Amino acid sequence: MLPSWSQVRLLSYYTFVRLEKELPQEANPVVEGAKNAIETFAQELVTGAGIRSFKTVMGGSSRDFIWGSSSVAANQSIVLLNAYRVTGNKKFIDYALTNLDYLLGRNGTGYSFLTGYGDKPPMHIHHRPSEADGVVPPVPGLLSGGPNPGKQDHCNYTTSTPNEAFVDDVCSYASNEIAINWNAPLVYLAGAIEALQEQAGY
Repeated sequence: MLPSWSQVRLLSYYTFVRLEKELPQEANPVVEGAKNAIETFAQELVTGAGIRSFKTVMGGSSRDFIWGSSSVAANQSIVLLNAYRVTGNKKFIDYALTNLDYLLGRNGTGYSFLTGYGDKPPMHIHHRPSEADGVVPPVPGLLSGGPNPGKQDHCNYTTSTPNEAFVDDVCSYASNEIAINWNAPLVYLAGAIEALQEQAGY
C-alpha cells in the first residue's frame, strides 16, 4: 500500500533498505523482507503500463484517481525508484520517469499539474497565498492535487471520467488543492531522478 497520511508502513521499508549496512546482522531478515516487498509491489505497479494510453504507471486502476491523485503518481514512482536501488533493474527507474512525465503533462487532462511549468500549467489553484497576492500566476513549483472523480467540492467539472476529472478553478479543493503530502514525494522523485540519471544511462 502506498504511503499516505494514514498509512506509513512502506516508509519503514525504505528506511531499512537505505540503512542496511548500518543495521546489526540480526536485522538481515527484516531488510530482506523489505526488499522483497518493495520489488513485488513495484512489479505489480509496472504490469501493463506499457500498453496504457499514456504509457504511464499511473492509471493502472481507476482507484489511482483519488483526492490528491498527484501524490499517488509521485509515491508510485518512489516505490519504483527503491526497487531500482534494490535490484538494479533499469525498467523500474524508466517507469518511475513515466509518472514524472504524467505529472508534467502526459495525462488525460493535458495539464502539467506543477504550477509554473509546462505548456498548460494550472493557473487557479486552491491555494490562498496564490489567490491573495495580487499576482496573476500562482506561486511556481507547487503540485496540484490532480484528477478526482469524487468531486467533493461540487465545482463545475466537465467530466466524471477518472483520469480527466480535474478543473483548474480556485473553488476546486478536491482536484486543484495544494498540500505538502503530495508536494513532498514530487521533490523526492525529481531529486532522485536527477541523482540517478548517470547511473541509469540517461
